[in-house]
Amino acid sequence: MALTVEEITELFQTQGVGQYGGEAINQLQHALQCAHLAERSGASPELVAAALLHDLGHLLVQREPAKQAGVDDLHQFLALPFLRGVFPDAVLEPIRMHVDAKRYLCQVDSHYQASLSPASLRSLVLQGGPFSAEEAAAFMAQAFAADAVTLRRWDDHAKDPAAAPPDWAHYRVILEQAASVGLAEPVR
Repeated sequence: MALTVEEITELFQTQGVGQYGGEAINQLQHALQCAHLAERSGASPELVAAALLHDLGHLLVQREPAKQAGVDDLHQFLALPFLRGVFPDAVLEPIRMHVDAKRYLCQVDSHYQASLSPASLRSLVLQGGPFSAEEAAAFMAQAFAADAVTLRRWDDHAKDPAAAPPDWAHYRVILEQAASVGLAEPVR
């Protein structure tokens, strides 16, 4: 039940206009800003695609009831079945790990947690809080963990209401490029 790039585009154009959590931007703006930070950093097309799609899970479910009930919506996992078979692990794994990367950074960077937005601090509590030292070490032992940490930092900075990143059409080309890499890899 994988989504096509066209269907992903439609989701962001329709559902992405909703507010991004408690931030001053919407989901689409956040995705574009995150992808722009990745692209400006010289990231691979796969990591730019991961930056663009990392919160797709928020668009696939109605998350407000879960948030109001004090439950994590697990958005980092929700999008994976819809992307698997279209995109390679270099896209999927940073998406899957970006929440744990926040928990990791809270453990290893003494200034990181204080830099989080109020909305991100609230979600951190729902997501299990900072990792222990052992959990942080286990996290970093995984393939794509470093990419997930890099994505997390872009995610944290992609919340500027005045930012003017390129539009969706620009990143759609990169999504198609990353998807073509996914088609070349065997489906696992």
